[in-house]
Amino acid sequence: MAILTNGTSKPSTQLWKNPSPRSTPMWDFLLTVNKKHNLQLNSYEDLHAWSISNIAGFWGEVWQYTGVRASKLYTEVVDESLPMYPRPSFFSGAELNFAENLLFPAHDVDPNSPAVIAATETTRETVSWAELREQVKECQAGMLAIGLKVGDRVAGYVANHTNALVAMLAATSLGGIWTAVSPDTGVHAVLERLRQIGPMLLFTDNAAFYNGRSHPVLPKVAEIAAGLPTLQAVVVFQTVAPVETDLNSIKITSGKAYTYDAYRRLQAPPSTLTFKQLPPDHPVYILYSSGTTGAPKCIVHGAIGTLLQHKKEHLLHCSITPGSRLFYYTTCTWMMWHWLVSGLASGATLVLYDGSPFRTISPSDPSTSIPNDLAMPLLVEEVGITHFGTSAKYLSVLEQKALAPTKILSLKTLKAIYSTGSPLAPSTFSYIYSAFPSTINLGSITGGTDIISLFGAPSPLNPVHIGEIQVSGLGMAIAAWDYTGADITATGEAGDLVCTKPFPCQPVAFWGPTGDAKYRSSYFEAFPEKSVWHHGDFVRFNPKTGGIFMLGRSDGILKPAGVRFGSAEIYNVLLEHFADEVADALCIGRRREEDADETVVLFLKMAEGKECDGKLVERIKAAVRKGLSARHVPGIIEACPEIPITTNGKKVEGAVKQILCGLNVKTSASVANAECLDWYRDWAKTHA
Repeated sequence: MAILTNGTSKPSTQLWKNPSPRSTPMWDFLLTVNKKHNLQLNSYEDLHAWSISNIAGFWGEVWQYTGVRASKLYTEVVDESLPMYPRPSFFSGAELNFAENLLFPAHDVDPNSPAVIAATETTRETVSWAELREQVKECQAGMLAIGLKVGDRVAGYVANHTNALVAMLAATSLGGIWTAVSPDTGVHAVLERLRQIGPMLLFTDNAAFYNGRSHPVLPKVAEIAAGLPTLQAVVVFQTVAPVETDLNSIKITSGKAYTYDAYRRLQAPPSTLTFKQLPPDHPVYILYSSGTTGAPKCIVHGAIGTLLQHKKEHLLHCSITPGSRLFYYTTCTWMMWHWLVSGLASGATLVLYDGSPFRTISPSDPSTSIPNDLAMPLLVEEVGITHFGTSAKYLSVLEQKALAPTKILSLKTLKAIYSTGSPLAPSTFSYIYSAFPSTINLGSITGGTDIISLFGAPSPLNPVHIGEIQVSGLGMAIAAWDYTGADITATGEAGDLVCTKPFPCQPVAFWGPTGDAKYRSSYFEAFPEKSVWHHGDFVRFNPKTGGIFMLGRSDGILKPAGVRFGSAEIYNVLLEHFADEVADALCIGRRREEDADETVVLFLKMAEGKECDGKLVERIKAAVRKGLSARHVPGIIEACPEIPITTNGKKVEGAVKQILCGLNVKTSASVANAECLDWYRDWAKTHA
């Protein structure tokens, strides 16, 4: 199957240029590299070219410049003669602790200054560095009392608040592996993930507060705990105080449930924090793929890859330093939460937020919230946020409502806005520079759960152009390839995003007995003879600016409003609840160049004698909402005559996705019933 496209594009429109690029850490790093390596690099492009042609030298300089705390220094950065798969080790011989690097950043911070500002729709809380360290020490004590060992999994069914951060830091400080799922996720989806990794400890909220209402969580926790025989303890945070915390319904095979207060009393905390010194690839996080071809894959990320990549991105690409206030609107499930909390390692104050982005504290009743479209800009103003991250969908909503925050707010502290989750529409680029301070660096960024970081990044040395991600990240040798494996980066044509050289934040593994095979098939089978990372994004590069245009996913992953999930999760709900009515289905994400967001379209091949009527559509939506989440509900559900399949029986999601997105597709012989694609072409034309 080949995509017919061309590389023609309109001239780039520049929206921003840094008035003082040579005052940035990125420029200072460039000068450091020049001095140490006797070079004459003079631009970001020079620095990037050096970084991908000298992999070991570059990452060694990042370690030194950003200041990694390690009890034992590495003996080798990386063997550059090794292929990308199997994954080469970085910084062999070193010993360090991930949490120690976050709690004690390289540049000393005032222990009484704020480490965290936690906000909800109705509350504000400030936690100093000293207080954060003390809270982690108390949480450590509880884990030791329960018997946590190196390599044990600790799960969070938690919202984005200080206690979630504390639990993660405590777990990783002792060599545990942290994983989290947002409490708005359905029981089935949670168990699909956690059963695979077998957590011994589960932290959870008693309830969630969203959109002005409390939502009990413990009834779901009871079901989750019953489905996890490896659990030895459940610890419940009293996150929403008015909601009763009744532990009687939570039954554990071996162990018990505790309130967080009771858990902290299990053992007196030690006089000092414990930081288990571990190899650089020791796992710290497990994140989850979208479940495109079955149960979500469990992606394991290691300490040094996560830490060093985030420090590089924060300090060099984003100019985040002590005194910065970093905020990303995210849940604990999304990889951007992990990216956010690593800001501690650069000395930044984290701003955590849990709640609707369109509600704020009621002035007449502080215990509740009221609708306010400018709730997030108001938070920026209130706490002095310098770096504000969010989704492209959120920014497009502000644009559609023609909101102009700077008409009522100064936003004088704001230095950057970051957007990810889905491509940022060109019109939204222009809107942001008219509605927010024109001095900001708008960073449309791209990366993924797979690398827990960025491939395309902001740059303080480069202009911002409409519709473009500014640059390829330092050390990331990314390119656009066509289906034959030819590099078409310089042509400006659209192709698959690949990375051709090793990088430290490649996953250390996929969890489970078939993890190695899943790892290889996920990233290294698209171009098997060339050992390059195939990311699954469809992109084109601007040959003149070096910027990147994101064109969406090239696989079956769905990303409506930037929320990433797989078609298999929808298929599972249909199989469980509608097997007698639906013979087969095809779930596709549709996003054309003119669309501000992706729409999930669910095509149903009905069982004989059954009809796809309005009642069935509503029942399917309700089942998806209950079993997964409201974010999984398809925007369009319609009947179709046939589902295209390959000769070995796999659904041909990719071809239908490209048809729906307006791309011209040549069908390969691998499609067994290729004639049915004509129906989808007609559907795409009549559903503009």
